[in-house]
Amino acid sequence: MSLQIIKGGNGEPAGVFIPINDGEMMKEEYQNLQAWEEPEQTKEEIVAGLKEAIEEVKLIKDGKVKPKTLKELLDEL
Repeated sequence: MSLQIIKGGNGEPAGVFIPINDGEMMKEEYQNLQAWEEPEQTKEEIVAGLKEAIEEVKLIKDGKVKPKTLKELLDEL
């Protein structure tokens, strides 16, 4: 297995990259890992998310909504 350490902006380890083949083998070995997977979005969900984002940008431009800080945006991830 060839893991790659991902470092954050401060140079400290922040995550791990696992190649797909290794990840698939791990899922077979450890069934509970599948609970961590995010379901793939449908086309309709993606389009709805884009429409919502465009509407939010319009509201911000019109001064009706306060823009989010970078921290708030990152916290949503």
